[in-house]
Amino acid sequence: MKFEEHCQESIEMFGAPWPEVHKWLDEFAGQEPYGMRHRHLRHHEEGIAEAGRLFGKDAEAVARQHIISDLKLEGWTESDPFPKNSEHYRKIGLW
Repeated sequence: MKFEEHCQESIEMFGAPWPEVHKWLDEFAGQEPYGMRHRHLRHHEEGIAEAGRLFGKDAEAVARQHIISDLKLEGWTESDPFPKNSEHYRKIGLW
């Protein structure tokens, strides 16, 4: 999803856009050497916990929803395992 779409989804679900969380999660998007393969860096349980430490406990739900929305674009479903960390993200084939 695009940044604006993530912010709009956050407004609808959480009452605020939470741009800082979305920018942080996608900080490495499009940058070398990652390109769109940046998601393994923060799109997992460890990333959610870090978002909570950086932006407050409420940011964890926002980060989780951002990640779920992105994972669904990759074909992930709710019945698939949720990535725990960068290594697990790649191991379950999301890389």
